Amino acid sequence: MNLNAFLESVRADPAPLEEMTGEMKALWLCRNSRWHEAHEIAQDIETPLGSRIHALLHLMEGDIGNAGYWYAKAGSPVRGLQDIDSEWDDLARTVCA
Repeated sequence: MNLNAFLESVRADPAPLEEMTGEMKALWLCRNSRWHEAHEIAQDIETPLGSRIHALLHLMEGDIGNAGYWYAKAGSPVRGLQDIDSEWDDLARTVCA
């Protein structure tokens, strides 16, 4: 799925599409204010990308310490609350590449 199709789904579809990867589904749910469902998926993705998505979710929750742990596990620089939207955008581009 390319980035434009993913972003359109995030805006228009009532649920993540079946064809989406776990990473895409977690980001879709995250953007559609379904944090707990996104977290359920992200915590089972045992890759650096999954850890970075997990970090974003904790950042959105305001749990900066836990977000820092997951960013370190991902080998990624720690992001702040002001970075939530740009981090989601960057992750969306990554999962759709």
